[in-house]
Amino acid sequence: MAVTVDRRYQRELHPLHAFLLAGMVPLFLGAMLSDIAYAFSYQIQWINFASWLIAGGLVFGACALVWAVIDLFRADRLERFPLVYALLLLATWILGFINALVHAKDAWAIMPAGLALSVIVVVLAGAATWAGFSGIRARGDV
Repeated sequence: MAVTVDRRYQRELHPLHAFLLAGMVPLFLGAMLSDIAYAFSYQIQWINFASWLIAGGLVFGACALVWAVIDLFRADRLERFPLVYALLLLATWILGFINALVHAKDAWAIMPAGLALSVIVVVLAGAATWAGFSGIRARGDV
């Protein structure tokens, strides 16, 4: 006799939303690693890399933030902490934007503020991604 397990998901994250949310983290992480590389080598090109990676992370983050705000107002969504998720995304985007403004300065002038902001943004992006994906739970009723 075969046993079938009926899995019900509390919430499904749309694949495009998941792509935008998960794509933000490596971009901000790459910017942080570029800042670390600049701190050790003083090659100005690392700051250019970091600036472009931050810009890409902001684009992905803005799209994920818009999606999260829309999901906040949808009545059929049952998430564990939708407001915390949206606020984490908002904080990530705001600090990422400030980080982009800091990176727009001269390469010598951005240290150590640029590196510190990059670390904070990576931590916030990771927390936002965790909050976004943590609402997905499968329940099996036998």
